[in-house]
Amino acid sequence: MKQDLDYTFSVAPMMDWTDRHCRAFHRVLSNRALLWTEMVTADAVIHGDRDRLIGFSDEEHPIVLQLGGNEPEKMAEAARVAEAFGYDEVNINCGCPSDRVQSGAFGACLMREPETVAACVAAMRAAVSIPVTVKCRIAIDEDPPRETLFGFVDHVSDAGCDVFTVHARKAWLKGLSPKENREIPPLDYDLVAELKQARPDLTIILNGGIKTLEECQTHLQTFDGVMLGRAAYQTPALLGSVDQALYDPDAAKVDPLDAVARYRPYIAARLEEGVRLSSITRHMLGLFNGQPGARLWRRTLSEKGPKPGAGLEVLDEALEAVALRAVAC
Repeated sequence: MKQDLDYTFSVAPMMDWTDRHCRAFHRVLSNRALLWTEMVTADAVIHGDRDRLIGFSDEEHPIVLQLGGNEPEKMAEAARVAEAFGYDEVNINCGCPSDRVQSGAFGACLMREPETVAACVAAMRAAVSIPVTVKCRIAIDEDPPRETLFGFVDHVSDAGCDVFTVHARKAWLKGLSPKENREIPPLDYDLVAELKQARPDLTIILNGGIKTLEECQTHLQTFDGVMLGRAAYQTPALLGSVDQALYDPDAAKVDPLDAVARYRPYIAARLEEGVRLSSITRHMLGLFNGQPGARLWRRTLSEKGPKPGAGLEVLDEALEAVALRAVAC
């Protein structure tokens, strides 16, 4: 194992959101948060363009690669690739309810196949020295939550997995979209707390519906860690307070202006490589939410960032809009 990871706070893996530009941006806001990739299938890792799919920069550490799949040999090979790339951990997705993962019989479908997940864990742990972990739901469809979750965790932990990130909702595979699956099934934090009480030997991270650092502080009295998804992405400024609020009271906060200044060299480097400005700055749109000038910031980046040849001058124009509104107020 490369290092003992600190699971206090994680930014969730989110399809089409947490790409390498997003993670680089989140890292300038927090030195301590555990960052995750989007889910990548084992087949894609084995056969695809690895640099494009799972490439990352050293500044992103600590970082977790989340894998989708259900075949132990392929999952083990993908884990070997992840370790060779320098990832700090590899995670098995047992919670995504999308049609794509259902057709491949992985993601949330695996909540009904703990033996398969256990076999993947065993094969992956035999193949790599970095941690192998699991992210799951509490159950799927009409399955009984307590029996499903506890049975799943017991079976998979027997194979050597001792870290579980639990999205405290059921996944409905029929009748609800992935978006609805993030909102409609009711949260059951108490059930996940029961799991932690019953299995104090395991590291249990709570995911689902957490929106503020105050909520994080409350949940950390019960759980080993918390994971934020949409809240961290849509209002990224809150990440600037994570290190101080959750890790070290003496840590400095990173305000939005500081974050832009810290991120600017990364943007410049990617532009030199031919990356479109909007591919980078789309992750920054919510940075000034709730502050004067936030709307102009979003509009400038959204309208001018996608234009061919757009560069740092667009970022500067957006920043100027924020500064002018702040002075006016």
